[in-house]
Amino acid sequence: MDKKTKKTQSFSITLEGSELSAQQKRLLKTVSNLLAHVMTTDDEGEYFDSSSELMKLVAGAIKQANFTSIWREDENIPYSTQALEFCLDNLNDEIYSDKIVRYDN
Repeated sequence: MDKKTKKTQSFSITLEGSELSAQQKRLLKTVSNLLAHVMTTDDEGEYFDSSSELMKLVAGAIKQANFTSIWREDENIPYSTQALEFCLDNLNDEIYSDKIVRYDN
């Protein structure tokens, strides 16, 4: 089907946002829109560039998590950096795995 004649279908996700700042809410919206783009694009450049941007945004979200502001009293522990390093270690294990993580029932 031609992109111009493709019908659009809305999809909603509802999240509890009372503890999120306005900036965190905007970031979540951007991440979800970019994720949808990555999952549906058929352009190689867009796929790679958008995937990279998505990962950067997710890293930014981890850095903006409320956890880091709650535990700022001990500024000697860079929690967001440690969390990102932990994520990268786990992601690196998944990159070359043949298994796809599925959360479907």
